[in-house]
Amino acid sequence: MERTVLGNLEAWSSSAHRKPLVLEGARQVGKTWCLQQLGQRLYANTLYVNFEETPSLASLFEGDIDIDRILAGLGAVAGVPVEAGKTLIILDEIQEVPRAITSLKYFAERAPQHHVAAAGSLLGVTLHAGVSFPVGKVDFLTVRPLTFSEFARAIGQGGLVDALESGDWVLINNLHDRLVAVLRDFICVGGMPEAVARFASSRDFGDVRRIQQAVLNAYGRDFSKHAPPEEVPRIQAVWQSLPSQLARANGRFVYGGIAKGARGRQYEAAILWLIQAGLVHRVSQLTAPRLPVAAYEDESAFKLYAVDTGLLVALSGLDVSAVIEGDRLFTEFKGTLTEQYVCQELVALTDQVPHYWTSGSGGAEVDFIAQFINDVVPIEVKAERNLRAKSLQVFRAKYDPRVAVRLSLLPRAVHDGLIDLPLYATGCLADAVR
Repeated sequence: MERTVLGNLEAWSSSAHRKPLVLEGARQVGKTWCLQQLGQRLYANTLYVNFEETPSLASLFEGDIDIDRILAGLGAVAGVPVEAGKTLIILDEIQEVPRAITSLKYFAERAPQHHVAAAGSLLGVTLHAGVSFPVGKVDFLTVRPLTFSEFARAIGQGGLVDALESGDWVLINNLHDRLVAVLRDFICVGGMPEAVARFASSRDFGDVRRIQQAVLNAYGRDFSKHAPPEEVPRIQAVWQSLPSQLARANGRFVYGGIAKGARGRQYEAAILWLIQAGLVHRVSQLTAPRLPVAAYEDESAFKLYAVDTGLLVALSGLDVSAVIEGDRLFTEFKGTLTEQYVCQELVALTDQVPHYWTSGSGGAEVDFIAQFINDVVPIEVKAERNLRAKSLQVFRAKYDPRVAVRLSLLPRAVHDGLIDLPLYATGCLADAVR
């Protein structure tokens, strides 16, 4: 399958200012595959080592960090020649060897001619645990689950994506029902590469669910293996509560929804661990839609969305066969799955987690606030075909944004600074705002 991030990786490879690359992302989103694809496309050799599978490699990084000795040892273990500029060196699950993370600084300073890429499923957790990190000496990229467009291409619907990206709304409107059908599949399958590949070949939601469950089980093992023992039960409790939390009236995370009498101070570390592991997006409330956005963030009020819509469907135990027809899927759990989809599309599009907004009285709430260059854009998500958007009207009356967006199951329309876009066009928001 074609991944958008491959273009970013190719740009890194050819950059005159290239530094060692750190590739982040949750487990099983395709980090290793993307790096190996890069190696096949642009390099004569790919030297791949996995520190989780071969822990003995840690000895190469003990004592003084000697880059020549490390390269010789890695080449001998992998059986691959190390040629500057011709060999892509992939250090996978690098968080298992903290000294290997430190060595990236010396690769940057002493051996910039070598192309080194490091990846790790729990790098965020490791780096926040106080590991010495080569600040300013590495480049960063994040691999996320497939977007809607990537999913559509992967299952053989690239023509629909081409039409969507053309901006020809007469053509797009003629394809509306087919695009909605693909979106329905995407929400159920999600963007985890193995699940997408299986759906592309079998169109069997049962097969997909088994893969999703395997991914969820792997995440559970990570909780037990890598999190502080005292936090493991709390991490599991927060993770399992995601579907019910999002299905609440306003979707706001409530500690009492985890366990009776639960308090924030008990679960803050668990939530932070899940964020650093890349498994959840914390969408905080915005007190005012002004720049810089971070200055107006209220972290005490937030929603937690999963990394992937398909995993949220599996975590909820939803019987896909019962809701895959018609519009019911979009309204299930009070529109939770629709909002989850929009959230992860916005994260992929802007490389930032969006916010949400409520009026002082709590009578109005805008689902997402996203920043596009200098525009702070309110985005209302309508899981139904009813386009009443009272909260968006309140927001516009109070702040008079240059542009506002309403996402729904209806075709595109533009009037008086309000853009109505079909949900499947969420990935086109940047162009629409421009």
